[in-house]
Amino acid sequence: MAEKAEQGEEHDKAEEALERHERAEKTIKDLEEDPPKKLEDWPEDEAKYITFGGAEGDHSYDEGPEAKLGPSSLERKHGGKVEIEGEEVDDPDEYKGEPIPGGPTDPDATELAGERKRREKEERMYGGPGKPGQPREEYQKRRAEEGDGRPQESEPEEGDED
Repeated sequence: MAEKAEQGEEHDKAEEALERHERAEKTIKDLEEDPPKKLEDWPEDEAKYITFGGAEGDHSYDEGPEAKLGPSSLERKHGGKVEIEGEEVDDPDEYKGEPIPGGPTDPDATELAGERKRREKEERMYGGPGKPGQPREEYQKRRAEEGDGRPQESEPEEGDED
């Protein structure tokens, strides 16, 4: 008798889970018509686990509701350039989204330990933070004037021959 009660509870839980899943699928299907622009407007319930646009492989990106999220041929290039179908766009900022809160592009995000170490090292070496991997002009100028600290091969002076 206890087994039947357990099976009944499991059956009820399965039915409940199926109903939640169906509601989540409907929520996502409704979002496909007009997808939210902001991350916080996306669902927080079970719908966030449903694939937008249906199961993978049912259709291409350009044929399904994903096309409303932007062109599939959009490519971001070095230096902030954006190309669509190989053509550079006039205004790359038009294709730039809002920074994800707490993410690496969020100006209000707290510094991570590695970022803090990099900034402190740059301040010691170059006199201030800058773009990673690009030494500062002042540092390069000073290095050119003072030398880079490595021993240089000296040219023999006139009259000093071996």
